[in-house]
Amino acid sequence: MAFQRYSPWTAIDLNETNLLGSLVGSGSIWIDITGCAHLYDGEHSLVKDLYNYCLKIGYQARIGLADTPGAAWAVARFNNVQSTIIPPQSQKEALAHYPIVALRLDPITTEKLHNLGLNQIGDIYNMPRAPLTSRFGLVLLQRLDQILGLENEPISPCRPKHQHIARISFPEPIGNKQDIKFALDKLLMELCKVLEKNNLGARLLKLSIFRVDNTHINIKAGTSQPSRDPEHLAFLFQEKLDTVDAGFGIEVLILKAIEISKSSINQFSIYRRTNQKSNTNIAKLIDRLSGRLGVQNVIRFYPVESHIPEQANKAVSAINNTKVSNSWTNTSKFLNNCHLKRPLELLSQPLPIDVIASIPDGPPIMFIWRRQKHKVINSEGPERIAPEWWRPRKFLSNSMPFVPKERDYYKLEDHEGNRYWVYCNGNYSKQKITKWYLHGFFS
Repeated sequence: MAFQRYSPWTAIDLNETNLLGSLVGSGSIWIDITGCAHLYDGEHSLVKDLYNYCLKIGYQARIGLADTPGAAWAVARFNNVQSTIIPPQSQKEALAHYPIVALRLDPITTEKLHNLGLNQIGDIYNMPRAPLTSRFGLVLLQRLDQILGLENEPISPCRPKHQHIARISFPEPIGNKQDIKFALDKLLMELCKVLEKNNLGARLLKLSIFRVDNTHINIKAGTSQPSRDPEHLAFLFQEKLDTVDAGFGIEVLILKAIEISKSSINQFSIYRRTNQKSNTNIAKLIDRLSGRLGVQNVIRFYPVESHIPEQANKAVSAINNTKVSNSWTNTSKFLNNCHLKRPLELLSQPLPIDVIASIPDGPPIMFIWRRQKHKVINSEGPERIAPEWWRPRKFLSNSMPFVPKERDYYKLEDHEGNRYWVYCNGNYSKQKITKWYLHGFFS
């Protein structure tokens, strides 16, 4: 897409030649500039501009220009200069001393040609075609005819995907904040109508602001759910627009939906109207907080299929949660089948406590935490949780210093009515000293 500024007929070379296991070059882009060179005052000026543009976007390029794609491919790779232009109808003489690998042949064919002493393209110009075909097949002569222009080599251009873009140009440059916001509202209305028509919603928007001094600014805004609400999307851009420097004036605004997805129509049920509105408001709140605080600073927890308490959830960005939410259905079924009661507050790291308990495998009678004694009135347990043997060891509580072979969990209620979730590290039968830890609190 970036190189379509030079020609609408561009394509990626998907058949990059591999020579004896090493790739020649890091990638190819075909650009058919037929009828386009005059826009840059000739071929030399176009090639120079193309080379500078590649440097600007971070690529070290080798450029070849010729009548045929094969000839351009060869001179771009086998000349130690930044650009080479072969004059019209002269590729045969220009390529005669190029190595035979410049014909884009497979490694086996290239090795066979080398064994016969055919090392340059010019070595096969005057050879009988029938023996070459019988020994090497049709590919060798086909590549030769393509590079010389005797056989057509079509290039399939990259067809750009349908883009959802809204654009506005100003007859006079603007710089007032209110004018910019008014123009953005107009762009959002236009873009959201197109998204609604196609039953789509935006997940990531980019506003490009082009100034009169040939500089531009890009502002992005993301959403946690597909949205086509112009008012909500405008609010996500509001604070970022306040920091925009208009310079000597803004002449063009372009709004593009970078990421889109299917969006169902929000039809509220008369029985669940309150919950559905609440979910919509929560999504908008997440979007606004993410825009103000940063995408990585607003997170949500998703359940993970694991019986290990500290491994049973994962923190992900509240906006970039598409992949995680796609697996939510299977995970929720797993958790529903477990019927496990877990505390609402789970400590990130279990705290050691002193416990008086009956032996063997008896519940605690009393425990000391933060220098306070807690007399146990009611208890439930034990619930034994063993490490998941089918997972690699590195997934089993790497960051925690308390990694037992097994844990016996108890739910305890003290004399003040507070409820705790504690466990002992291991069991009485396998060790003489049992360590106890506090892992969570029930409401």
